[in-house]
Amino acid sequence: MKTFVIAMDNEAESLVARLSGVKESRLWGRRAIEGFLEGEEVLAIVSGIGKTNAASAAQLAIQHTGAKTLYNIGVAGGLEETMKVGDLYEVSRSVQYDFDLVAVNGGEMGTLNERDTPYFDCATTGAYPAKILGSGDRFNDDEKDYLLLRRLGAGLRDMEGAAIAHVCEKCGAGFMSLKCVSDVHGAGSTPGQYLENLKKCLAILSSSRWPM
Repeated sequence: MKTFVIAMDNEAESLVARLSGVKESRLWGRRAIEGFLEGEEVLAIVSGIGKTNAASAAQLAIQHTGAKTLYNIGVAGGLEETMKVGDLYEVSRSVQYDFDLVAVNGGEMGTLNERDTPYFDCATTGAYPAKILGSGDRFNDDEKDYLLLRRLGAGLRDMEGAAIAHVCEKCGAGFMSLKCVSDVHGAGSTPGQYLENLKKCLAILSSSRWPM
């Protein structure tokens, strides 16, 4: 069974549009979508926005299905000036840029106390360009956050991916993520771009080839 963890209901509809034999239920309070993708059985759990939601849904997904890999699709902010709304990227590594134990462990931002790197490795296929994804429980135009994300090498920004990757690492599972750029830093209000472009980006996700 191919198992997805997807943040928002509207992002999940990009998967539903591809499925046959769709059935929906509730799994420990979360929307669960079952069906077949090109003949392969699929389960998708809609986590809700944010790292806590994403991590708990990822753990639930792995325990419920025994998944060896979790998959994620969705939108993300672009942090590089050459990026355009609608661009698709795979995630090569992810980092929780708002996790701060620097005063305790002396490491880089995002580094958990039991680790020596802030980065979680993610699987890629080469079908699309790969970028580092920075995840945090903030959605803003804060220049300090932007500079921190760029210092960490992030080209994309969301609120869930690194938390899913963290759970996958703990459980010995792989993680793959495909992101569509909904807003680009420096091109105007980030929330404004997101709201204006979300529908377009979800349509691109629905119609594009998935390397999964």
